[in-house]
Amino acid sequence: MLMGDDMESGNLGPYQERPRTFRNLRSKPYTPLPFRVLMRINGRALLLLLLLGFGAIIYVGARTSPIIVFVLTICIISLFFSMYLFKWVLAKDEGPPEMVEISDAIRDGAEGYFRTQYGTISKMALLLALLILSIYLFRSTTPQQESSGLGRTTSACITVAAFLLGALCSGIAGYVGMWVSVRANVRVSSAARRSAREALQIAVRAGGFSAIVVVGMAVIGIAILYATFYVWLSVDSPGSMKVTDLPLLLVGYGFGASFVALFAQLGGGIYTKAADVGADLVGKVEQGIPEDDPRNPAVIADLVGDNVGDCAARGADLFESIAAEIISAMILGGTMAQQCKIEDPSGFILFPLVVHSFDLVVSSIGILSIRGTRDASVKSPMEDPMAVLQKGYTVAIFFAVLAFGASTRWMLHTEEAPSAWFNFALCGLVGITTAYVFVWITKYYTDYKHEPVRTLALASSTGHGTNIIAGVSLGLESTALPVLVISISIISAYWLGQTSGLVDESGNPTGGLFGTAVATMGMLSTAAYVLTMDMFGPIADNAGGIVEMSQQPESVREITDVLDAVGNTTKATTKGFAIGSAALASFLLFSAYMDEVAAFSHGSFKQVDIAIPEVFVGGLLGSMLIFLFSAWACSAVGRTAQEVVNEVRRQFIERPGIMDFKEKPDYGRCVAIVAFASLREMIKPGALAIVSPIVVGILFRILGYYTGHPLLGAKVVAALLMFATVSGILMALFLNTAGGAWDNAKKYIETGALGGKGSDSHKAAVTGDTVGDPFKDTAGPSLHVLIKMLATITLVMAPVFL
Repeated sequence: MLMGDDMESGNLGPYQERPRTFRNLRSKPYTPLPFRVLMRINGRALLLLLLLGFGAIIYVGARTSPIIVFVLTICIISLFFSMYLFKWVLAKDEGPPEMVEISDAIRDGAEGYFRTQYGTISKMALLLALLILSIYLFRSTTPQQESSGLGRTTSACITVAAFLLGALCSGIAGYVGMWVSVRANVRVSSAARRSAREALQIAVRAGGFSAIVVVGMAVIGIAILYATFYVWLSVDSPGSMKVTDLPLLLVGYGFGASFVALFAQLGGGIYTKAADVGADLVGKVEQGIPEDDPRNPAVIADLVGDNVGDCAARGADLFESIAAEIISAMILGGTMAQQCKIEDPSGFILFPLVVHSFDLVVSSIGILSIRGTRDASVKSPMEDPMAVLQKGYTVAIFFAVLAFGASTRWMLHTEEAPSAWFNFALCGLVGITTAYVFVWITKYYTDYKHEPVRTLALASSTGHGTNIIAGVSLGLESTALPVLVISISIISAYWLGQTSGLVDESGNPTGGLFGTAVATMGMLSTAAYVLTMDMFGPIADNAGGIVEMSQQPESVREITDVLDAVGNTTKATTKGFAIGSAALASFLLFSAYMDEVAAFSHGSFKQVDIAIPEVFVGGLLGSMLIFLFSAWACSAVGRTAQEVVNEVRRQFIERPGIMDFKEKPDYGRCVAIVAFASLREMIKPGALAIVSPIVVGILFRILGYYTGHPLLGAKVVAALLMFATVSGILMALFLNTAGGAWDNAKKYIETGALGGKGSDSHKAAVTGDTVGDPFKDTAGPSLHVLIKMLATITLVMAPVFL
């Protein structure tokens, strides 16, 4: 798609003088206490404290390994780069006062909800930490822990501390995503008055700031935790823990990150989609007013939801994805190195940290490759924003391939198998290719430039029912190609690992599982850039809402509409990417769970026989868990949306002057409704996810005790995890793709196709989009977080099932 010269040059004419209805929306701003404290410190003193802190971190890393020093250095440099992006974005102007007022209202709503939601999550995290502490104080210990003198109390404290740190870092990652979004949206809106390219660049760099911080925090958090435990426990000293057993102490970190990410995704998803559905059904369908029209009482709640659901939740989500993948790969690397008697196993253990350090570098290059303008003297239309983003992604992938090859040669070269590093480099290439193919497949099924979405839009011309039927069938069909890609990737990576030449004492190949771990690392080797594209979406969406509410000229809205449509596609593609990485990461965590059970049971635990009735029942319960969780998540959106619809209808009836701009809507009432309801509704599905595997494992452990099958509880939980992973992947693919396709089918019609806005086709497409909203932004994203959380909770709670 090309944009005209008027959009690019910024010849948009004067602002429209129309009555404003959004005055005095802003309440008292909120900033978390740690940030308020930092803001009060003198700049030079703060810089000195940062330098001292970084110096202490580097010192601990130097006592651990030169590799840790390298990782920490890259992360610190990347954080300084993120500060450059932060200052560059905030240096842009916020536009006219009417834009600033709307932006302030969105900011306050998002920050207020974040404070309440994360206050609730923190209380639940503390209760769960106490539960973990009590379990670990009375659990059995592994032979490795007994030989190293790591007692139950120390093990319990380490796991709880790691859990709380993971939860804290995940919460900070979510806050950073929301914080930058609510400040960048108005700057994108203002830039759209001048140049479409400038607006694109601001949105990308704002998303890049959040992405670099999130990935950098995930890597540096695990590196610091690893180095601290290494020094504190005197690892590899005589009579102490071996370095190959150290990664198991980090499992709590991944569990804490998963816990926060699940509730953040659930609460944020319910918030954003309930507000969106309520605003669309009454505003667009019943009243016939445009999306984000200032007369719609639910529009501020909708815009706030984009930040808490798509930015805060996605930041916590990707943080958790990276943390889980790094920890599981470190565990498998340590296990394999121990089996193969590799003299220096640190390369295999720390390889994931090095890969993601290079991820920060290559993604930064991709972000910087996107320029705002070309030669100002050349009056040429702008490229399709999606093509611009894909060029940056291609740049990041190119450098990722080079960096991955160099990393494998550096870290995985061993005299026991001199050519193994090349096989693992090919495993990484498999993962990188898988990520690229996943992005392309999701784009094909959700971008209105391609046939599937256009066919769905055409189905809207014959009514609401045919639109729903076409959308459901498209979502079901879209599961086929991703599953084939995942299957090929797992088998290819496993085979490459098996043929790497690494063998155990008996001569059996042992590199297969680590090969799949390396493929997962390859898939996530550009995670920072992928998160940048994801954050781009809600920022562009908010920018469009601000332009509409401040009643800017139509030509400005056309620019933000194009960016918004591209943002819908990038959000869908990154969700597909997240599902693919979740599938591979869950496979790794499942393998780590098997190793953990074997360690605690002092025996072999390599297979799970689903022909055993109890084990098969465990698999059924796992599949049921996915469907029940999805149902509760979608129904939560539906119930909350009903409250919003009733409130918006009430205001239109009781305040007829709203439609003529003579009365001001009560935006705050809708914000309060969705904020309260989302916090209430997120508890039940979240509790289901946490309690189910624990209850199933304990019940079948008791049954196994009385029937003479001591490992029955562990086997049933393994089946639950396997079946839940398979069902969850398919369900998440269906929900995400169907929802994204419905959304862009509506956008396609709004471009003027099939009758354009206000036509019968458009009304049917709005209905489809409404149905798809809880699919793509609540249940779907929550499912891939659920899959990984089930894997981490079973790994942490493994001793309970024995």
